[in-house]
Amino acid sequence: MAQAPAPTARRSLGLKLLLVCGLALLMTIPAMFVFVLLYDRTSHAEQTVEEISKLVGGPQQFVGPVLSIPYTIPAPPPAKDERAQSDTTGAYIIFPKTAAGSATVAIGEKHRGLFKAATWTSNLSLRSDFDLAEAGKQLPADARPDWARAEILVGASDARGAQADITLTGPGPVARMTPAMTLSSTGVEAPDAPPGPRRVYAPGHDSLKFFGTPAAAIAKPGAVFSVTANLKFGGARRMAMLAYGETTTFHATGGWGDPSYDGGFLPTTHHETGQSGTRGAFTADWSVPYIARGVAGEGTGDILTSLGATSLGVTFIDSANPYQAVSRSLKYAVMFIGLVFLAYFVFETALKRRVHPAQYVLIGLAQVIFYLLLLSISERVGFDFGFLIAAGATVSLISAYAGWVFDSRRQGTIAFGAFSVLYGLIYVLMRLDDWALLVGAVTSFAAIAGVMYATRKVDWYGDGPEAAAK
Repeated sequence: MAQAPAPTARRSLGLKLLLVCGLALLMTIPAMFVFVLLYDRTSHAEQTVEEISKLVGGPQQFVGPVLSIPYTIPAPPPAKDERAQSDTTGAYIIFPKTAAGSATVAIGEKHRGLFKAATWTSNLSLRSDFDLAEAGKQLPADARPDWARAEILVGASDARGAQADITLTGPGPVARMTPAMTLSSTGVEAPDAPPGPRRVYAPGHDSLKFFGTPAAAIAKPGAVFSVTANLKFGGARRMAMLAYGETTTFHATGGWGDPSYDGGFLPTTHHETGQSGTRGAFTADWSVPYIARGVAGEGTGDILTSLGATSLGVTFIDSANPYQAVSRSLKYAVMFIGLVFLAYFVFETALKRRVHPAQYVLIGLAQVIFYLLLLSISERVGFDFGFLIAAGATVSLISAYAGWVFDSRRQGTIAFGAFSVLYGLIYVLMRLDDWALLVGAVTSFAAIAGVMYATRKVDWYGDGPEAAAK
């Protein structure tokens, strides 16, 4: 009696599963091309936002009222047959004992084509309380301070953002501040922003421009007085104040639902209400004691460069940025393509209908095109509506294809329900920034467990019941 022929690879479900897994990995190649396109669009968007930001003043940092005293160090007498040296001049900076700043921020948006940048206008009140009882203790040796030319200084990153004159109130009449005479600008090193998708502002060096008003009438050795600077400035993306007092407090409030707090110190308290972007509001308070600031109470002009590490900043980033969400979804592309492939594999084992590898490739390509649809539509209508349109079209297509392949409307309906749940999970992952990895891992485990259970009685070798009975 002739023996039954050996099972072929075509009949082996085990080999078919390995082939399906290989095809899922193969689909990472077109997904990588989508990644390249996403990177190009993201770079173009960031460049456009940067250009918009510069036109309105860009990210701004402020320094409240500090006291600047010009000083001179006489040159030593020249030795015989030597040329006389010039006197050394500089500015001696005295920080207030306490500083209290407040800012009320109104947020808007500037558009250029498909791209937009968050812009802001703020009314700032920066108060300084000075006590000059021990002023001058850090002056260089032989320095001669010129108290008659003393100035009260206020600094800002970009004067183009000024929307009104800076005024100073305190003892005496209100003073209008003009470009400083004793200190025009200084490079203030700002710390790099912490890594992360929402920390887009990472400066290397900020050059502060200073404005001043004469202070000889109030700034005298041993004097105690208070002044308040009033500013109205505009900018884009970020606003920050440096801790310019030995002890500094800062209160900021504005119409933005999910601000990012950064700089050298985080708020001691903060509260956000409403939704992201301009549909919400925030309130934040900082408090920086002298010991935490780590900068002396007075010193030469270079001491201002030490304030960069004390920035109290708030950045206005739209958490609904479609590029971040699409990027996060692409990182899970292989997992979701694999889950759809596994679903088709379970369908074909349950219904005993073969699905050709070419058909798996078509299903995978449809899922890759989903990311193209998501990216292109989200740029125009936002991520939420973009996802709804792209996911609805993709789920409808691959579910209808299941009905055609298995020649069953019932199977198409089952596929539609299963794939709707799967793409709903993708959306949840996009919104769960901190929980995305855990949810994705648990979902993958549950999917594999479900496939293992559904195929627990599958004859993987394809030998048939006769071989199993031997």
